[in-house]
Amino acid sequence: MISERQKIILKAIVEEFVRTNEPVGSKSLTNNEYFALNVSPATIRNEMAVLEEHGLIEKTHTSSGRVPSEKGYKLYVQLVMEDKHQVESFPLIDEIFEKELISREEAIKESISLVSEITNYATVVLGTSSYNAKIKKIQFVSLTERHAVILMVTDQGYVESKKIIVPEDVKSYEMERIVNILNQILYDCPISEIDKRIKEHLDQDNISAFLAYYDNFISALTRLFTDMAQDKFYLSGQSNILKQPEFQDVNKAKEILEVIENQEFLRAINVTNRGISVKIGGENKIHAMKDCTVITVPYELDDGKTGAIAVIGPTRMHYQKVIPLLEYIAKNIKKVVE
Repeated sequence: MISERQKIILKAIVEEFVRTNEPVGSKSLTNNEYFALNVSPATIRNEMAVLEEHGLIEKTHTSSGRVPSEKGYKLYVQLVMEDKHQVESFPLIDEIFEKELISREEAIKESISLVSEITNYATVVLGTSSYNAKIKKIQFVSLTERHAVILMVTDQGYVESKKIIVPEDVKSYEMERIVNILNQILYDCPISEIDKRIKEHLDQDNISAFLAYYDNFISALTRLFTDMAQDKFYLSGQSNILKQPEFQDVNKAKEILEVIENQEFLRAINVTNRGISVKIGGENKIHAMKDCTVITVPYELDDGKTGAIAVIGPTRMHYQKVIPLLEYIAKNIKKVVE
């Protein structure tokens, strides 16, 4: 547990690091009138030592300053969510949703493109068909010793197939057995909860062998899900990620581009109807996204159907700007009458 003053200093450290991308020292906080901390550099140093002991900030190898840890970002997001005491207004978003003769799909795409432009992050919309579809059947069809096809049928009548490469150390009949087990586990499961449902059953003996190639298989199923949706997903501003300092390294840039190209990033979008989701760094479970944050906000239509909008950016994200912006869009989607 940290004090109120320590929370204020943590917020200042996060916001200053987001702004500058430079490790934060006590002097930079003391001299910044925006934070109005009204304490001495020595006091800030002492409080920063406490924050470091709690694992909320950490040292870098190149500077005496501190940067937020994943744990620090999580607490910061919690503080931002608790501090939403006033209603945000976004006139540019209002302008889009109040256009005459604009369709709901067009309004959502325009608003999400605007978010990309404002934030310099990538944005994603998952439409209602993909969001609500439930699995009715999964089938494995062997083509050769190393190649196979996975068929998936949903309650909305979509039948899609995906070619996969069977891992060298796995026999086709073993893969077929696992798919048959998954067919039982995933029956009537929303496609958005595939990962969660399987993890709930991983301790069962009959799928313990599945652990070795779990990630590759789930990636294949996730890509299958995006292909089958009638309204699919809409992605905007993906090149913005490469503008961030965190991805100036060629290898990092290549990794994140591959994750976007093969649609694996969709695994990091937490499509639930339980409100806003913020997944920071390692929570995304994808190595190439270990320096990324994914913020997802669900939306609901008049007929009860739901979808989701998400922002993908660095962990050094403008959380206090992005969160209310996404929530505002989600709240106003119902205003557009189809």
